[in-house]
Amino acid sequence: MHRQHLMNMLGRYVDRWPKEWALIDRFVAFGKQHEDCLLRTCVLGHITSSAWILSPKGDAVLLTHHKKLGRWLQLGGHVDGESQIEQACLREAQEESGMQAFTFVPWFGEELVPLDLDVHEIPARKNEPLHEHWDVRFLLRAAADQELVMSDESNQLQWVPVTNLAEFTDEESVLRLHRKALEVQQ
Repeated sequence: MHRQHLMNMLGRYVDRWPKEWALIDRFVAFGKQHEDCLLRTCVLGHITSSAWILSPKGDAVLLTHHKKLGRWLQLGGHVDGESQIEQACLREAQEESGMQAFTFVPWFGEELVPLDLDVHEIPARKNEPLHEHWDVRFLLRAAADQELVMSDESNQLQWVPVTNLAEFTDEESVLRLHRKALEVQQ
């Protein structure tokens, strides 16, 4: 399993968010220790990718009320072996929103840098034991005039005005995405 692209991306991330070095070191160690970290078969946990999706004008973000977790979250999911983590992010955004046209928001030089990293536990469910998602998160902007189509993974899919975000979630990892998106767009 090719993990070099992930390692390169983590190297660019530390250049932009140096105060997060401890988390980045954990990500690097996890990637090095688990050859299959890009696959769901990595039972302890695996790399996932998600998107903080801005509306065309940037005044709203797209959130899903996640069916399994029962919370308002950003869109994302498993990378399923895709070594180009950003392509998995784009695929998940398309599958979960029904929209097809997105652009990555450039904010730190010419090479793509994740907006955020997060490690969170996923509760045991059916045949899946408790495990961790090592989430690599990107900033996307949706193109105008696209219809939302909710996937089977959602109870609801909604554009949330950024001024109303706290009415939908108090999840620190989601609010952190919002804060970072504001910071990098200044």
